[in-house]
Amino acid sequence: MTGYVYPNELEVQWSLLIVLYPFITGLVAGAFIVSALYHVFGRTQLKPVARLALVSALSLLMVAPMPLLLHLGQPLRAFSIMWTPNPTSAMAGFGYIYSFYMIIVLLEVWFVFRKDLVQYARNSTGIAGFGYRVLTLGATDLSEATLRTDEKVAKILAAIGIPAAAFLHGYVGFIFGAIKANPWWSTALMPIIFLMSAIVSGTALLMLVYAVTSWFRRQRLNMPCLMALNKYLWYFLTVDVALEVLEVVSKGYEARDEWGAIYGLITERIPGSFFGLQLFLGALVPLVLLLLGRSGRLAAWARQAVTLVSAGLILVGVFAMRWNVVIGGQLVSKSLMGYTVYRPPFMGMEGILPAVVVMALPFMILAIISRILPPWVQEAAVAERPVERPIKAAV
Repeated sequence: MTGYVYPNELEVQWSLLIVLYPFITGLVAGAFIVSALYHVFGRTQLKPVARLALVSALSLLMVAPMPLLLHLGQPLRAFSIMWTPNPTSAMAGFGYIYSFYMIIVLLEVWFVFRKDLVQYARNSTGIAGFGYRVLTLGATDLSEATLRTDEKVAKILAAIGIPAAAFLHGYVGFIFGAIKANPWWSTALMPIIFLMSAIVSGTALLMLVYAVTSWFRRQRLNMPCLMALNKYLWYFLTVDVALEVLEVVSKGYEARDEWGAIYGLITERIPGSFFGLQLFLGALVPLVLLLLGRSGRLAAWARQAVTLVSAGLILVGVFAMRWNVVIGGQLVSKSLMGYTVYRPPFMGMEGILPAVVVMALPFMILAIISRILPPWVQEAAVAERPVERPIKAAV
């Protein structure tokens, strides 16, 4: 620590797991938005990744509450939010928002994959067949009218899910932005910044997941789809960077009493993660590379490589942004006259190793879901595929 720091500020309470919480929920919202661009807005270029985006959002959503539960120390206490509701508590809202969003995503996944489930149930026997028949919930009608109804319902659910996804991650930003006592957090732009960075990170992750799964399946990437993702990602990233820069510039222009502490934070305590990772490698470099990736002067493989490198850098930049907000905001003393230090341990409940395990879980879940219901299988080929192949297929 340096300067004047109150005794209760020597230890950072919201640690690495709380950094993961907004990062994972952001990935959920971003992946779902990409799926909705196809199902709701009819962006046909995104059809190759529409179902993959949906199951990716579901896999991430299953893990989203885990950082909070591990941080609690006594996870069973989390149910008190549901049993004793408090409508005036911003923290208590997560349980209801998360539950509603989970229901929306589960229903949409079921309606989108119902035809596949019925076909697999008809062509299978044994435990696999029983499992597929259970998943159909007895709805085995595959008439044209029923399939059109499935599409309409899925479209309605996706339309409902767009504001739900925005509210889920905007709510996370609201928690930080509503803390008046912390000058680094207290801003009306915080929910919007969190939402835009969520869309950016989710789109970037989906591009990488699509590329990795295609490589494992020895399939070529669909260039129109990848370039469409490139274009949308560039638009989203431009707005996100503008908001993040505008937030800092507005604080500096107002130059209130707390500006000296904030300036010291970003120039002395977190300059590497803020200027280096968040703004330069995670924002400015990808903006240039994404434009280069859409250039017709490069070969197809070079355009793919540049686009995917940009996606990886963006994920690093968004994670750095989450770190700078959550951890950086706690490094400034309430006295505005000193700073504390935080170095995450490797082991322990709040350490690096548990964080790595939590980040790996969504991809393990995605691998399991993809073996049961391959999201890249074209609907026309579903009836011709035996059940054994999707169950044994590698991600």
